[in-house]
Amino acid sequence: MDGTNSSMRAGAYALGLARRQRCELVAVYVRALPSALIPLADTSGSATTTIMATHDDVERELRLLVAQQVRSDVDVRLVVRHGEPYTELVDVAKQVRADAVIVGQSCRTLHRIAGSLSTKLVRSGRWPVTVVP
Repeated sequence: MDGTNSSMRAGAYALGLARRQRCELVAVYVRALPSALIPLADTSGSATTTIMATHDDVERELRLLVAQQVRSDVDVRLVVRHGEPYTELVDVAKQVRADAVIVGQSCRTLHRIAGSLSTKLVRSGRWPVTVVP
């Protein structure tokens, strides 16, 4: 989950699935590391500060959503990582021995060319992957 509409829909879908199957839900938020090129273009450091503040806001929102599920019949936990989303998501899925991976569809144009997170996960062939639009 990264705070985008499609990732939030994926989270809602995963929550419903976990509720129906009476299983644990592990939500993963990866705080992508700022590009090494940002400091070269932004000598004041404001771009990096803005990126980090945005990450903080998204993480806060996700923690609030998970906390609201404490009273529900689904065991939900949030795992926060720093790094490249595909690598970190695969690592968490291995650690928790995930039965499936649910992700939101990417809306970025570059992902249609270079490949999206969902495409990489499907191609890895390690888990059933559901891509929520």
